Amino acid sequence: MGLFDKLAGWLGLKKEVNVLCLGLDNSGKTTIINRLKPSNAQVQDIVPTIGFSIEKFKTSSLSFTVFDMSGQGRYRNLWEHYYKEGQAIIFVIDSADKLRMVVAKEELDTLLNHPDIKHRRIPILFFANKMDMRDALTSVKVSQLLCLENIKDKPWHICATNALTGDGLQEGVDWLQGIVGMNIHENGESGHPLVSSSHSVVHC
Repeated sequence: MGLFDKLAGWLGLKKEVNVLCLGLDNSGKTTIINRLKPSNAQVQDIVPTIGFSIEKFKTSSLSFTVFDMSGQGRYRNLWEHYYKEGQAIIFVIDSADKLRMVVAKEELDTLLNHPDIKHRRIPILFFANKMDMRDALTSVKVSQLLCLENIKDKPWHICATNALTGDGLQEGVDWLQGIVGMNIHENGESGHPLVSSSHSVVHC
């Protein structure tokens, strides 16, 4: 059973959730998405995403559409075309790539200031990935470098993860299911999330 299956079973609702998976190239987005899929749908060989790919997972309770957006520079302008439809964002960071942490912050700031995102309380799950690398920064340090404490109007959470083993992914999905589940129960639909309060949680 994949992590999305567990999320669907927990909610017990027949709803559709659109999740955008963003981050720079080589951060591990596609590997993470593969880990979130049901075990019988996972693939062994992961190749870099060119442009974007769409993964759909239907369970008895929820239908997930995950947009795996390429993080290569020439493709990042594609991200904004999907912001309106997104109900949650997974932002993946390569914790071992210190040199490009500034670039990741610039892309995050651009995302947060986009008109289709800025005024919505859309939940953002940060995966500080590649924690198995010797030079990886802690999730606390990644949070500081990205200035996540400045995000006051959206619920967010950061998890230290290793996409190759799946470590840390369950915690993130558990958090996301709580936020999305609360929105669905309160709104009676899977429309754009409106959360009454923001959550700033750091896990290292």
